[in-house]
Amino acid sequence: MKLASLNHGRDGRLVVVSRDLTRCLVANDVAPTLQAALDGWNNTRPLLEAIAAQLEDGAGEPFDQTACASPLPRAYQWADGSAYVNHVELVRKARGAEMPATFWTDPLIYQGGSDSFLGPRDNIPMAEEAWGIDFEAEIVVITDDAPMGVSAEQAAEHIQLIMLVNDVSLRNLIPGELAKGFGFFQSKPSSAFSPVAVTPAELGDAWQGAKVHLPLLSYLNDTAFGKPEAGIDMTFDFGQLVAHAAKSRPLSAGAIIGSGTVSNKLGDGPGKAIDEGGVGYSCIAEVRTIETINSGKPSTSFMKFGDRIRIEMNDPAGRSIFGTIDQLVEKYEA
Repeated sequence: MKLASLNHGRDGRLVVVSRDLTRCLVANDVAPTLQAALDGWNNTRPLLEAIAAQLEDGAGEPFDQTACASPLPRAYQWADGSAYVNHVELVRKARGAEMPATFWTDPLIYQGGSDSFLGPRDNIPMAEEAWGIDFEAEIVVITDDAPMGVSAEQAAEHIQLIMLVNDVSLRNLIPGELAKGFGFFQSKPSSAFSPVAVTPAELGDAWQGAKVHLPLLSYLNDTAFGKPEAGIDMTFDFGQLVAHAAKSRPLSAGAIIGSGTVSNKLGDGPGKAIDEGGVGYSCIAEVRTIETINSGKPSTSFMKFGDRIRIEMNDPAGRSIFGTIDQLVEKYEA
């Protein structure tokens, strides 16, 4: 089953979307918004699945991805992990920071701002290029009510939907914030999620071990930038990430938990760019780190006004699963 939220008020209008992303049906009779559907998921899910069956029989109106908000335009919880520890190691190395050995055994999660997500086709408003504007291509899950202290195995059963995200980062603001010892804030502006959220069953064999086993594709200014395999080099699966987030408090229905930037190693070393025979990267910071390791300084610039980022994931037949995040960086004037 695939769900989306059309632009409407603050919380969108819930629609069920056909598997091929061409048609949709408004789900108002079941739930006006995705959050409302998640609040009563045991009751609303079978009703939404019945609408999905109608769509596969040919019902529905045309589905327009440009009319979508993020599936949850705002959420009670947005906690992003760093499950691909290869990425963490590289980015910390670029900052001259050592990586504690516990990062390989204990998940790392920060709590992001969840009150103002961007739509998947919204521009990214930024006041200064000097802030080091970067995209981060990631996978996220949405949970139902998950109790405090849930085990990793049990936590996986609370994962109800999966999305993609562009977790925008301001790289040049991060070191100063972290030096204060109180975490990210200004350096993590509004994120944008894929037009469509899908149930784990929709992924078929690609959903195994609480991981998505498909390449995550990103294109910077229409040039292929990354295609890492999301099921490889993921040190902590989504069950472990959800359990970590719920260690000392319950998670409410609609909580979003992120994987962190998807990153693959190449043998014992960092990855390579696509044009060098590798699978590329899911953010600019990672390639800059590798450039620094190889030549002493980075040569790839962060995003500038007018730059475009596209993020998507296809099934083995090449069909888009979540729709496309497609955004331009624009100058913000207060």
